[in-house]
Amino acid sequence: MPTLNKIRSALAGARGHGIATPSAPTLPDLRRFRAALTAYFALDGFLFAGWVVRIPAIKEQTGASSSALGLALLGVSAGAVATMVLTGRLCRRYGHRPVTAAAGFLLPLSVALPPLTHSVLALGLLLLVFGAAYGSINVAMNSVAVDLVAALRRPVMPSFHAAFSLGGMLGAGLGGLVAPHLSPARHLLLLAAAGLLVAGWATRPLLATALPPAEPAGRPAGEARLTGRARRLVAVLGLIALCTAYGEGALADWSALHLADNLGAGPGLAALGYSVFAGAMTVGRASGTALLERLGPGRTLIAGGALACCGMLLGALAPSVWAALAGFVLTGLGLANVFPVAIGRAGALAGPDGVAAASTFGYGGILLGPVAIGFLADWFSLTTALLTVSALAAFASVVAWAARHSVLPEGD
Repeated sequence: MPTLNKIRSALAGARGHGIATPSAPTLPDLRRFRAALTAYFALDGFLFAGWVVRIPAIKEQTGASSSALGLALLGVSAGAVATMVLTGRLCRRYGHRPVTAAAGFLLPLSVALPPLTHSVLALGLLLLVFGAAYGSINVAMNSVAVDLVAALRRPVMPSFHAAFSLGGMLGAGLGGLVAPHLSPARHLLLLAAAGLLVAGWATRPLLATALPPAEPAGRPAGEARLTGRARRLVAVLGLIALCTAYGEGALADWSALHLADNLGAGPGLAALGYSVFAGAMTVGRASGTALLERLGPGRTLIAGGALACCGMLLGALAPSVWAALAGFVLTGLGLANVFPVAIGRAGALAGPDGVAAASTFGYGGILLGPVAIGFLADWFSLTTALLTVSALAAFASVVAWAARHSVLPEGD
């Protein structure tokens, strides 16, 4: 079996470099480890989507205006971005897996907090806590995923992000079903309980399995801090992540409005906009490992950016709802693997610090996208504003092409 041979080779190489492997992991051990890590990614998406679908009810509960709610919601992004770099340092000091396990318990505990408040100020502060837990687990579990990719010697990073996307779809679907019957507090409390059970199950295989540590590319083992050159290379990958995450954030908030206002879609059909985009991203990420093995990271990023560019041109300029939906599908397929590959390469180059830096860029793009689209829609039109998603996807493709030899070697 090729995979088993690669694992044995990786473990033998780890021993040859003096890396302690007190109990060499067997193939079943690594499968359990991968399943546990996949559970963390799915849990992350599931809990975040569960919170998102209850935002309208919590807005009504707090009596917040739209502008006040917008400011409170910034707490999630602010908390996430503020803790990402700190989490990278914690991973370097205590290890990726213990930090992932701790954040895995903090996230479900924090998701139960927002519906307990009845004031906008308290909501913003509690969302800051939720955002901090969300940012921490994203950096930590992506750092663990980088190690597993190195141990397996297979580009499996997209499969974890597929689990995140699938968890988000399940969380949103379940939230829509229970919203008429459960209060936000009860709903999110049940999600927290389920999340704690999943985290409790995943902690044991995550901490018990010894992996050969991943060595950042081109740097001595054990050197975890970012050098000047590594910072520049990680910044390039972060820029690629930002450009594509911008599109994710923009389509999450504006796709339905585009279909309704510009193309006359009814509420049900307009809601399909983000659903087909998210579904296409899930499918694209599920097939990402095979795609990376066939094309390599450089060509995957270049092709993904180009496909997203063409898809968003169709989505923004289409004369009919169904043509626009087809454009959103192409955009989702194109963007699907760009963010995971960029984060994975940043981790391979610079360890958890690289993951933290590139993730900060990426989540900055998710934060920037909806706001930028709103301003541009006011100044020009929503159609024109959505074309910036296409432009940035094309820019990401060009950057990936320019960086294909320095940070995206095809032999990786």
